[in-house]
Amino acid sequence: MDHRRPGDPTNPLRRDADRARTRLRATFVLACLLAAVCGAAVGRAAWAAAERAAEETARHRHSVTAVTVGEATYRDGPGENTRSLPVAPATWNYPAHRAHTQTVPVPGSTRNGDTVRLWVDDHGRPAAEPPGTADIALNAVGLGTGAWAVLVLAAGVAVYARLWSVDRHSAQEWEREWEQVEPHWSGRLRPGQGSSDD
Repeated sequence: MDHRRPGDPTNPLRRDADRARTRLRATFVLACLLAAVCGAAVGRAAWAAAERAAEETARHRHSVTAVTVGEATYRDGPGENTRSLPVAPATWNYPAHRAHTQTVPVPGSTRNGDTVRLWVDDHGRPAAEPPGTADIALNAVGLGTGAWAVLVLAAGVAVYARLWSVDRHSAQEWEREWEQVEPHWSGRLRPGQGSSDD
């Protein structure tokens, strides 16, 4: 009596389709692991590039103290559906000998004569704050996760398509084999087969 399990590769009950399914599932698991490695590499590269860019930007950004010279008002945000932003005219010096006056974003409760912190570029013009560690990390995690997801999705689609093909071929094989076995198993005669035929 054969004691080999159906999952045993040497088992005669294990068909080519079963082996193909096992290989495809193992391929998908391996693809997920490789996608994780690639995602980590993309995230790490994005972190390094963003950190270098942030350091370069920070060299040309300067925090100054500005003094408001008017009351805060509200201006429409940059996008169509963004909320209004509080702004006020303010004055500051940067470089030290050069005075600037411009309307800048301020906290909503700002009054005339209040001081506000402002980021400026090398010429003293208002500029965005250099990205911090949290922004860099969020960007790196997002890019790494996106790369991992794209690779896993691509592997999943490829494996699913191949599994579908294997299942279709297996069903066709089963139908062919069943056509040969069913008349003997059920005792029914096939068309064209006489009662004395084997």
